Amino acid sequence: MKTILTIFFAFLMVLGSATCEAKNAKKQVSAKAASNKIEVYYFHFTRRCMTCMAVESETKKTLESLYSQQMKKGEITFKSMNLDEKNSEVAAKKCEAAGQSLLIISGKKKTDLTTQGFMYARSNPDKLKQEIKKVIDPLLSSK
Repeated sequence: MKTILTIFFAFLMVLGSATCEAKNAKKQVSAKAASNKIEVYYFHFTRRCMTCMAVESETKKTLESLYSQQMKKGEITFKSMNLDEKNSEVAAKKCEAAGQSLLIISGKKKTDLTTQGFMYARSNPDKLKQEIKKVIDPLLSSK
């Protein structure tokens, strides 16, 4: 009788362990799916100069020309957020954006291209395109 109880107890332990592993696997898949997405954010204020508008338009143009398929699938998204509007507060806090920013985020990896955006958007848009590509291509290949 003692042997039967020991075997039954061991069976319950194995069954419980398998259930926990299945739940953990589901959580890992969900986290991986969320981290595979590449989000490009451009934070700005209501009053905008020519360079500020160029950063947004050149970034959007670059994403649409280089990654149109990924954007259609939702693998890459572009969001322009006005920091003067209330509905941008949550995203700004999430991205830790206090001012004008061009950010590329995938999972826990965040790349700030604000300096490059303002430096190249008007004077050398192809250079900005290269900088964006240099960040996004490795993120896509790591999927």
